[in-house]
Amino acid sequence: MRRILISIGLVLLVAVGIWFFTMPKPLPVTLFVVQSGLVESSVSNTRAGSVEACLRTRLSPIIGGRIAYLGVKKGDHVKKGQVLIRLWNEDQQAQSTLALKQVDSARKHVGEVCILADNAEREAVRSTQLRQRGFISESAEEKSRAEARSRRAACVSINTEIAQAQARLKLAEVEQGRTVLAAPFDGVVADIVGELGEYTTPSPPGVATPPAIDLIDSSCLYVQVPMDEVDAPKIKLGQPARIVLDALPGKTLLGHVKRVAPYVVAVEKQARTIDVDVALDNAADINQLLVGYSADVEVVLARHDHVLRIPTSALLEGGRVLLYQDENRKLEARVVKTGIANWQYTEILDGLRKGDRIVTSVDREGVQAGAVVSVEPSEK
Repeated sequence: MRRILISIGLVLLVAVGIWFFTMPKPLPVTLFVVQSGLVESSVSNTRAGSVEACLRTRLSPIIGGRIAYLGVKKGDHVKKGQVLIRLWNEDQQAQSTLALKQVDSARKHVGEVCILADNAEREAVRSTQLRQRGFISESAEEKSRAEARSRRAACVSINTEIAQAQARLKLAEVEQGRTVLAAPFDGVVADIVGELGEYTTPSPPGVATPPAIDLIDSSCLYVQVPMDEVDAPKIKLGQPARIVLDALPGKTLLGHVKRVAPYVVAVEKQARTIDVDVALDNAADINQLLVGYSADVEVVLARHDHVLRIPTSALLEGGRVLLYQDENRKLEARVVKTGIANWQYTEILDGLRKGDRIVTSVDREGVQAGAVVSVEPSEK
């Protein structure tokens, strides 16, 4: 009898050993405690954007010519109206001088001619009076009147000559102005194409040539980014935005949408985007930026605070999450109703309660509904 009991005990011991060593081991998982917080719905640019200037112009002279004066260099700050480039224009200066002398000459001559006209008109009046008294003949009176009319016509003609001379002077000044390139606003010279003594020409129609001066107003900057056409209907003027730049690591600038392009840009057949302009909320941030910096923008479409939220990465296909059961250490698939979401958090409208624990390490092999798990120390 004793041998039988010992045999039964050995069999049970072996069976327990087999069961222990063949039973599935709990899978280690990380959990997230469902809690209230802020959830935002947002969209981001598809390709890197850039910092742009509100005012930027690429200037070239209206006509071609040799550069006789170059008053700036790259990086110079200039004022509105400051002369940047002047082409050789001595011939036009000579024309202006000639036109000015013609105006002066006509003005001096007009006094003499018009005084004679006034005097002739007075003589005509006296001749009429003398004719009425019978002291002079009718022909003498008529001759006096004709002389007065002739003198007055000469006075009118000389005034017309003055107007013509002034018009010629204006034309000469306009022609001379075509050889001068002046700053249309206060700004910084970003680039110069051409050197003193070189010949410069404007861009002919349909042919792009480098501008003589690239002028930037660095006091007003904004960020322009391409957004996917699918997101276009969601983006509205005034929506808040966050700006991140490679040149300022670890820093986020705040802004708002100031323009949404009314057309789609097809860079590639598969990449259709719209340009979105974002203005900076803090004017002091402009001092940290340079035109041309690459930038990424996240436009906030909606904000819900104090709502239940879970990590977006914990959400499985079909709107399911894996809920951890304390009593048996197993995972249960739970369908949830979601609200707004972004890459970080998703709002939970129904299916979970505050304090529930869900699996965040859903990409590990074997982690599925019904699996027995062990909680890793990194539990949140």
